[in-house]
Formats: sequence, structure tokens, C-alpha cells
Amino acid sequence: MAFGRFERTPGQTPMSEINVTPLVDVMMVLLVIFILTAPLLGRALKLDLPQAAGASAGAPAQVVRLSIDAQAQVFLDGQPITLDALAQALTARASQSSAAGQAQLPEVQLQADAQVPYGRVVEVMDLAQLAGMHRIGFVAERKPAAAKP
Repeated sequence: MAFGRFERTPGQTPMSEINVTPLVDVMMVLLVIFILTAPLLGRALKLDLPQAAGASAGAPAQVVRLSIDAQAQVFLDGQPITLDALAQALTARASQSSAAGQAQLPEVQLQADAQVPYGRVVEVMDLAQLAGMHRIGFVAERKPAAAKP
């Protein structure tokens, strides 16, 4: 009986290095998040405001409702009006609000039919701006949610 020695092949040795690629990825993501959010954190101004029982929110702003129907007829607060009369009425309302000491001119809410030519809408907007009313809001209907099949 012969006893021989078999050569042992070295097995796999444990890896002694740390894979830093995932660590670098996570750090880069965190750096980007901090870069994006840091400017937002500095803008908050914390105030301890005094409280009063008699404080009111102020008078609501006046609203001028202008509508244009499918035949391009203009309506001021529901009443039909010509463009010349509209210019005079808007100028009168702007001067009334400034004479009353209001800080802001009335807001114009413009409602136009989908079939109205764009040029007509621009004419009405121009009249409002010439009267000094620069706050113009466009009124639209919300589309109904589409039914899912």
C-alpha cells in the first residue's frame, strides 16, 4: 500500500475588494436630489404673523364677463353690445374702479365659442387692454373623462 499525496489545487479565494460601483451610483443620485432641492429650501420665509379677530380678506375683485357667440356677436355681462360701445363701457368701468380707490382693475373673463374666428377674439382682447384691463382670463369647459373600454 502506497500512500501518495495528491496535489491540491487552490480553490477559489474570497474576494478582498469592495465593489464601489453601486455606492457611487447611489451617491450620485443623492447629489442630484440635493442640488435640485437646495434652492427650494432657502426660499421659505417663516413669519409669526399677528392675529386679529376683525381682519377681513378684503373686497372681492370685480369681474367683467365678455362672451362671443358662434355668430361673433359680443356680449358684456350677458347683454349684446357693439365693439364701439364695448370700448366705451370697458373704459368707463376701468375709470370707475380707479376712482373708487381700488388697487386693481377688474379682471376680464373672456368666453368665446369654438367656432369664433381668432381675429374676433383678439379684437375684444385689444379693446380690454386699451381700456387698461390687463388681467384677462379665458373661460373654457373641462373635457369629460373618456370612458375606458
